[in-house]
Amino acid sequence: MSRLANRYELIVPDLRGFGDSSKTTGPWGAAAHAADLLALLDELAIEHIGVVGHDIGGAVMQELARKAPERFTGLFFFDFVYPGIGSRMAEPGRLNEIWYQSFHQMPMAAALVGATRESCRLYIGHFLQHWAHRKNAFEEVLDLFIDNFLKPGNLQGGFDYYRAAHDGRIAMMRGKAPTLPPVKVPTCIRWAEHDPLFPYDWTDRLGETFANLDCAPFPGVGHFPHREDPDRAAREIESFFDRISI
Repeated sequence: MSRLANRYELIVPDLRGFGDSSKTTGPWGAAAHAADLLALLDELAIEHIGVVGHDIGGAVMQELARKAPERFTGLFFFDFVYPGIGSRMAEPGRLNEIWYQSFHQMPMAAALVGATRESCRLYIGHFLQHWAHRKNAFEEVLDLFIDNFLKPGNLQGGFDYYRAAHDGRIAMMRGKAPTLPPVKVPTCIRWAEHDPLFPYDWTDRLGETFANLDCAPFPGVGHFPHREDPDRAAREIESFFDRISI
């Protein structure tokens, strides 16, 4: 954000249940988050916007582009889930990576993770380090992450996303996800070269979901390109929106 703020007006809302947003009774999934964001654009009287997202943000952006494609000049993604991943998400070799998505369904999950500051630090820190290729990417900000997750309701608010996404995730794994028309909004995807959660090989079917696609690997990083190499991430974002003349 600091690298792009001089060039663009940036709007960075916390999704419902996340960060400093309200903690209403969930669970809230991508469709509800997309409706919230469209309502926010209406409230701010913004007609057209470009969107950048990663992981859960990518799921929300797909919903946004399907609900109101005319509102979006372009979509920029880092690694995320899309329908073409399909049953690969449930292959035996992936289970050690996606176990947390099932754990987050459990009623006691937030209480266990948030029992102490150290338990929260161990849990959140595990993913930030394990999924990163540059292992020191979060050293300076880990305590800020823990401060955020220990605010009342924030662990459950985050875990509720996985509760809301569960049925769709299982349908995708079983090959029973509904077939949707491709998104026509210009889309740029830079997928991490060393993502242990979403391997680069999984980009092979992106063209089925995005009709106007520019996809390339993002070398030298793991699951968090924007944190692991923020200079290049900002250049990629800026270059894309320059090309489509936002």
